[in-house]
Amino acid sequence: MIRTSVLHQNHLLVPQEDPPQTTLEPSFKSGEKECYLSFLKKCRNMEEFKQAHAHILKSGLFLDPFCASNLLSICALSDWGSMDYARSMFDEMPEPGSYQFNTLIRGHLKDMNMELALLTYIEMVERGVKPDNFTYPSLLKACARLPALAEGMQAHGHVFKLGFQDDIFVQNSLVSMYGKCGEIGLPCAVFEQMNERNVASWSAIIAAHSSLGMWNDCLRLLGDMNREKNWKAEESILVSVLSACTHLGVLDLGRSVHGFLLRNMTGLNVIVGTSLLEMYMKCGHVEKGMHLFQKMAKKNKLSYSVMISGLAMHGYGRESLQVFAEMLDQGLEPDDVVYVGVLSACSHAGLVHEGLQCFNRMKLEQGIEPTIQHYGCMVDLLGRAGKIDEALELIKAMPMEPNDVVWRSLLSAGKVHNNLEAGEIAAKQLFELNSHKASDYVVLSNMYAQAGRWTDMARTRTEMYSKGLNQRPGFCSVEVKRKMHRFVSQDAGHPQSESIYEMLYQMEWQLKFEGYSPETTQVLCDVDEDEEEKKQRLKGHSQKLAIAFALIHTSQGSSIRIVRNLRMCNDCHTYTKLISMIFDREITVRDRNRFHHFKDGVCSCGDYW
Repeated sequence: MIRTSVLHQNHLLVPQEDPPQTTLEPSFKSGEKECYLSFLKKCRNMEEFKQAHAHILKSGLFLDPFCASNLLSICALSDWGSMDYARSMFDEMPEPGSYQFNTLIRGHLKDMNMELALLTYIEMVERGVKPDNFTYPSLLKACARLPALAEGMQAHGHVFKLGFQDDIFVQNSLVSMYGKCGEIGLPCAVFEQMNERNVASWSAIIAAHSSLGMWNDCLRLLGDMNREKNWKAEESILVSVLSACTHLGVLDLGRSVHGFLLRNMTGLNVIVGTSLLEMYMKCGHVEKGMHLFQKMAKKNKLSYSVMISGLAMHGYGRESLQVFAEMLDQGLEPDDVVYVGVLSACSHAGLVHEGLQCFNRMKLEQGIEPTIQHYGCMVDLLGRAGKIDEALELIKAMPMEPNDVVWRSLLSAGKVHNNLEAGEIAAKQLFELNSHKASDYVVLSNMYAQAGRWTDMARTRTEMYSKGLNQRPGFCSVEVKRKMHRFVSQDAGHPQSESIYEMLYQMEWQLKFEGYSPETTQVLCDVDEDEEEKKQRLKGHSQKLAIAFALIHTSQGSSIRIVRNLRMCNDCHTYTKLISMIFDREITVRDRNRFHHFKDGVCSCGDYW
């Protein structure tokens, strides 16, 4: 095994091991032994512990394995303990056994010193002390926290060699370790081979899929768990499921998890509360998220960070800054991640002055050195506001080389403000960085088309195709009765296409009375198509199909939630505002950058996005 750096930790249930029970030497009185052990367990700091240790040494009780083991475990595993002192006691033991080595491994684990935990195991093996089933859960947790896949696989081999492969605690630890090390085939293989499973087994396998972003599988496994034995999901499982709901945008299931938590837990801790907060904010239910945040009994830096970023995604820039001010008033020090959320909030809301103030405060007052993410937010802030020249100057003044995200922000700003020169500069830099995103070529070619430069448009498209790049088709997913239904533009393959297009006809008929006129400039093609053909193209945009489907299958007055993979076009934005007013519906659309909340003919973005 080799030494590597410690990165993070993982929760896992491990069996509790009792000190070895041995026969007391004749010279020790049982009452004296119990008296010293009682005194030992009342220690609250190292000074008291050392006094108790001295008394035990004088009495000769340290020679008794049971007393020595208790002494070691209290020193190594107490919050106030010292691993250096524990090691010195360990070195005085004539023949330490598996319990003593296990205690040291657990102590190093407690102190987040994973390298020493692995080295202690190596020492244990080299000294001929046979590991037991209590050794491997702690050892595998150390491998998971590093992460150290090669060492974890070696430990797995030792598990087989010593015959512990059917121990449920060891199996759970293996599943968790492999998942935290970025593997999925290996933890699934261990899980499938288990003859017996408990809630911790399901927690470990669901967490393994969650850590790799396999959100649909997380929900599938939750269903499998309930069908197998109607297990009562524990907190760690529900946090993973909430993450899946967050990333998939499945609000109804997230609400069900919230209800389960309220019924089965007396108060939500800060981890669960923050997970719920993130789920509501990222699923578009900003009012519920804000209510939950205000009711949280305890908030930490992550809670504030999630709220700030969540409000930013919804375009509530000023509210986001108010939460940031509250965080400062609570004495919590913001870090670089919090400032990314703050600057993003300013960008989405067009708060240029406030954004510049926060950027300077971060550098001068907090002493945080801006990262490429902060500069990216600032370029986006200035670009969205039409300050293209200032954005370019900031890019030139950056202390590091701009990455593709920075140049893509400038490209987007050039498109929004019809600044072809800025778009060409940004695109050139992206192509020199060997950008393999077809969307960069598409944006530039669309800018050429809008400027009537058809030759340049054709050249850009040809270059994109010659590199084997294909633009991912735009799609929209709408949630109806707890199921997600996906549509692409001009979709004619849906089983209910006929009724959907009939609803579209009714919607457009009513839109005419509100003065709606399709923005055919959004259809970027040469002059071969007439206006009517362009209108037909706009009519079949995936967002309009998703809205029509939702209007057919949801009750009057209920809200509609849509997720799309691309930025919304101007025509769909205008169209959706009017539909929200005509049909008296609240429509929430989440695109790749932010949320739009349409209600009574108005969008929360204020037409700034």
